[in-house]
Amino acid sequence: MTLHSLPLFVRLAGRPVILLGEGDAADAKRRLLERAGAVIGDEGADAALAIVAISDERTAAEAVARLKARGVLVNAVDRPDWCDFTLPAIIDRDPVLIAIGTGGASAGLAAALRQRLETLLPHSLGGLATALDQARAAIRARLPAVDDRRRALGAALAPGGALDPIRAGADAVPAWLAGVGEAASTVVTIRLRSADPDDLTLREARLLGLADRIHVGANVPAAILDRARADAVRIPGASASAEPEPGLTLYMEMA
Repeated sequence: MTLHSLPLFVRLAGRPVILLGEGDAADAKRRLLERAGAVIGDEGADAALAIVAISDERTAAEAVARLKARGVLVNAVDRPDWCDFTLPAIIDRDPVLIAIGTGGASAGLAAALRQRLETLLPHSLGGLATALDQARAAIRARLPAVDDRRRALGAALAPGGALDPIRAGADAVPAWLAGVGEAASTVVTIRLRSADPDDLTLREARLLGLADRIHVGANVPAAILDRARADAVRIPGASASAEPEPGLTLYMEMA
């Protein structure tokens, strides 16, 4: 499955961004840029990014063409086909940022999803992230190997884990770190009942997100494998290996 866009978080504090246009749409983009600390300039500014919020079609098209000719990446408000980048709906749990985009297909859908997720994600999420950042050196000392750290954090942050983001706050980090140890070797077999990723159980989806390696049987669809970690090793064939390897190994096949 091909990504229509690659999501990126860009630090704009103190950096110039061109904003063209007037009215409610331009004002909304101005507030967002100011919140990110950008230096807002006109078309003559030496900037890498520009937002064009001009209502007149011809005037907007001419501005977009001039900016793109300079190599500036452009967002054209309400004109997704002209956009080099789009601005997502944002959930802010500083320092956690969650961005929801539809590639310009429907800003209303992105906003509705943001509102739904706002009710699910606690305000303590930011504190948990800050505590994990402050404990980075201690976590490295306790778990020197990168894979061990990733497995331990993955298990702790999973639903029901010691650092479950929906339930845990900053105060949960020291207790988890005091008790964390080496990850065991775990092998799980998943027999898929359907080629539709929406038919995965919550447990299966969680295992895909945590797996270190996946032995892939015949006819397992790419849409299912897309739910796994990007750096999980994919191994053709679902036959069991002689020796269990560290971390979580999945054997996945169609039922």
